[in-house]
Amino acid sequence: MTPAEFITKWRGESFRESAEAQSWFLDLLQLVGHLDPRTFGDEERFTFEKPVPGGSADAYLQDHFVWEFKGEEARLKDAFQQCLRYSVHLKTPPLLIVSSFQRIRIQTNFPGKVTRLYEIAIADLDKPEPFNNLSNIFFHPECFEPENSREELTSETAKIFGDIVAAMEEERSKYIENKADSLRLARFLNQVVFCLFAEDADLLKDKVFTNIVNQYHNRPDVFNTAINNLFTQMVGGGLFGATEIAHFNGDLFLESETVELSGTALLRLEHALNKNWRDIDASIFGTLFERALDASKRAQLGAHYTAAADILRVIEPVLLQPLRREWREVREAAEKALAREKRDDAIAQLNTFRQRLATLRVLDPACGSGNFLYLALRSLLDLEKEIIDFAAAHGWHDLLPSIQPDQFLGIETDTYAAELARTALWIGYIQWHQANGFPYNHSPLLTSLDSIQQRDAILTCDAAGQPVEPDWPAAEFIIGNPPFLGHRPFRQSLGDEYVNAVYSLYGDRIPNSSDLCCYWFEKARAQIESGKTRRAGLLATQSIRKQSSRPVLSRIKESGEIFTALSDEDWVLDGANVRISIVCFDDGSECERVLNGETVSSINADLTSGVDLTQAKRLIENQDISFMGVIKAGDFDITDETAKQMLAQPNPHGKPNSDVIKRWLIGRDINQRSQNMWIIDFGNDMSEADAALYEAPFEYIQENVRPNRNTNRDRRFKKYWWLHGCPRIEMRNALNQLNRYVAITCHSKHRVFRWINSEYLPSNAVIVFASDDEYFFGLLSSSYHRIWSLSLGSQLEDRSRYTPTTCFETFPFPRPSASQRQAIAAAAKRLNQLRENWLNPLDEQGRPFLEGSAELKRRTLTKLYNQNPTWLQNAHAELDAAVAAAYGWPPDLPEEEILARLLALNLARAVTSRP
Repeated sequence: MTPAEFITKWRGESFRESAEAQSWFLDLLQLVGHLDPRTFGDEERFTFEKPVPGGSADAYLQDHFVWEFKGEEARLKDAFQQCLRYSVHLKTPPLLIVSSFQRIRIQTNFPGKVTRLYEIAIADLDKPEPFNNLSNIFFHPECFEPENSREELTSETAKIFGDIVAAMEEERSKYIENKADSLRLARFLNQVVFCLFAEDADLLKDKVFTNIVNQYHNRPDVFNTAINNLFTQMVGGGLFGATEIAHFNGDLFLESETVELSGTALLRLEHALNKNWRDIDASIFGTLFERALDASKRAQLGAHYTAAADILRVIEPVLLQPLRREWREVREAAEKALAREKRDDAIAQLNTFRQRLATLRVLDPACGSGNFLYLALRSLLDLEKEIIDFAAAHGWHDLLPSIQPDQFLGIETDTYAAELARTALWIGYIQWHQANGFPYNHSPLLTSLDSIQQRDAILTCDAAGQPVEPDWPAAEFIIGNPPFLGHRPFRQSLGDEYVNAVYSLYGDRIPNSSDLCCYWFEKARAQIESGKTRRAGLLATQSIRKQSSRPVLSRIKESGEIFTALSDEDWVLDGANVRISIVCFDDGSECERVLNGETVSSINADLTSGVDLTQAKRLIENQDISFMGVIKAGDFDITDETAKQMLAQPNPHGKPNSDVIKRWLIGRDINQRSQNMWIIDFGNDMSEADAALYEAPFEYIQENVRPNRNTNRDRRFKKYWWLHGCPRIEMRNALNQLNRYVAITCHSKHRVFRWINSEYLPSNAVIVFASDDEYFFGLLSSSYHRIWSLSLGSQLEDRSRYTPTTCFETFPFPRPSASQRQAIAAAAKRLNQLRENWLNPLDEQGRPFLEGSAELKRRTLTKLYNQNPTWLQNAHAELDAAVAAAYGWPPDLPEEEILARLLALNLARAVTSRP
């Protein structure tokens, strides 16, 4: 059949019964040269009347399309909803197609991609493009796949709004004078975003918003008046010209104070009109939009956001796992009732569980722009859809989702972020209904979401103005991403008054030195203990496993249990990669334990399994040996050139500047090459008058250190401005009698210890050990100490952190014989000599290379341990064998067994209190 023949045969016809539709479709197949369902030979893959729960698809070709025939063109739009409902039961074909005799409409359905609409008029099939599109339906459906993902679309559109804000900021004096103006603009743009979405979602009819932009984009004042009038109608419903405007209501349009956009901003808004706003991904839109309104973050648009897959790592174990478990039990009970022909009992089972879903509450107590809540809403709607599909498969049709946005509760301090959260929930809720083929005909279209509260989650004041702990609303599940602020940034960001009030409220429950997010963990734990909450899952920086913040996890284990955790994961925060932990906990009811994706018997408070190293105690025998280096608190360090100039200058009291100019040791000096730095150091307690007698060094710091010290909040820093902030008196005293000491950089990829000449003053990036004993050096360099210290240290990206209190003071040394001690010392000396030979080789004439030469630059301890040559492995193996003999252990113990034995030694030697 030729296109002309097909057009002639079916011109003017309309469907009257399914047989005619199939006849039309068979002619269509003949036209493009495709086998029809009767000769295809596989009814599962290509057939008419493909059965699905609640009905049947008119035509189906696996991996190509689901197709619905309608007699009237007016019904084609609604038929897409029917295709959507069917597609999830048909392996989600990439094309949803509806047609009359005269028109074929194609909607793309590629997972994760934006949707596109195509239309083929039957009368145009004799033209190349319509015919090729028809042929591609059957032979090359991938040709219809859109290039952009939903995430890319969201990034693009958010950037457009960033450009709009930038345009307004360029004319700040006229449009944005203060923070209130910025918030008003943010709210207005939020309303604009919703209008764009509502148009493409067919909630706002006749492209009324687009028409306003197109008509008045060069007349800002008239545009502002028109938009004001539109918003007024949206609040209660009415007419805008000849267009009937639905009743929107809700929080979003109750305050419809518009902002007159600049001409440049309006032109940029016009660029947003050609995007498919129906596909905006609400789970990331809030984050990107906030960045659009923050000039410092605007460059990050589209590059970084919290992806849905990351958020689901919290939602899945906390929320979905127990509910899916319940659903399996309900489904099995309903199937048994149906098998006994007790249909009413089965329906009662389903209704009870649907009512359970419709009444549960989910709380995000730091909800930001609502990403966690939106994904929780979508996940629960997906679960309810499984129930609806089950009911349809057993003859119970026409059920509609009952889960509502107001079941999702949030607490957020920022007014605009709270509004974004409400908008994200509504957009997500409407999107889900339309994407899954369910009608959305609420009246009003939006309702107020008082469930998102704008207030502080951890501190409030009573009627008398005294700080009190705020109540959280009861919710069966708590999820979220509390603010990532460490102990010091917490105070710097929120101020002394706020921080002191928080400490006074929570100080007896968690240490004052805890990260800010720990207060959300403690309140969630208390909610579970009081019975207001069943399960919680929160994020923290991975430092929650270590030292001062860990007690909050210990408290969780005292009153309940951690059932799922990811101990150390990549995360994106404000465009930067951070290392985070995810912790999911309850009252101990959950039986399964999952750590880093693996089933384990238990999860310790440091988010490990197996040997619980959180029990390790600090040992008296290891005290006063390890120290962190000096904290300068000012620009005391100087270059080699400046140091040599000062060292050559005399002083009025006749003493040399070498008394106060020292070699300066930083972390890079240990694992890389020496940076050849010096530092001005007036010791622990030199008076200002005595320091001034060292003329050149004193004048240098008076110019370069004193101005900043005068503005420092620490009184001691101001008063003793010529002295280092933390001069480490105990460390200096311990190192005074030694010609060398052992040192390691605080943060490094490898645990590498090195001998340092005592003329070097160590910085706070260095941990030093007051020992010149080869035996001591050997024990620190052994794999036994490496395994122990890595397990008790913390992590900064790909670098581990060595801390004296946890890594060294808890480490139980062996009790060797004299010969065993000598063997360890000899192996350590050999290891060190081999390393130094490699680091500082001789040339062909037996002379050392000049410092700064290319040969020496490439020879660093980091590179050596990255390469890990055989000779280095052998030297460490020799050392490890000597240390194993001193412990009296086999030399080939697995790491878990080494940790267990070291912990047993630690606990046997520990004391219950530290003097």
